[in-house]
Amino acid sequence: MKLILTQEVTGLGEPGDVVEVKDGYGRNYLVPRGLAIRWTRGGQREVDSIKKARSAREIATLEQAREVADRLRALKVVLRTRAGNGGRLFGSVTAADIVGAVKEAGGPDLDRRRVEIRNPIKTVGAHQVAVRLHPEVGTTVEVNVVAA
Repeated sequence: MKLILTQEVTGLGEPGDVVEVKDGYGRNYLVPRGLAIRWTRGGQREVDSIKKARSAREIATLEQAREVADRLRALKVVLRTRAGNGGRLFGSVTAADIVGAVKEAGGPDLDRRRVEIRNPIKTVGAHQVAVRLHPEVGTTVEVNVVAA
């Protein structure tokens, strides 16, 4: 099955890429979740618009990505959220919460889709969060979750 990716899919491609995947993976996972659309002859216009939008908000060079990574490593990010007794959170911390906390701490604007939370953050304390800035540059940000 030929698809056009609308969002980045780890191990598959970037938005705007035309990929060939197995029918079940495309039909049951990628298309229903909005990660891809079916490829058509007129789809090339959509590919061009997706790539144009991506280039406008993407970190352009490897050097720029390394500078942003250095800035992120130096940040002290504190995220205030509601917590119950024993330090358990009501819900969990999302990528959008982390992006907001980074911006509030004086960091750069990040795309929430670039933030990878490998294990759900459901307790107060210090947590490591991975951020992919460029295909060759990734970094970790220490997020200190405190009860509000």
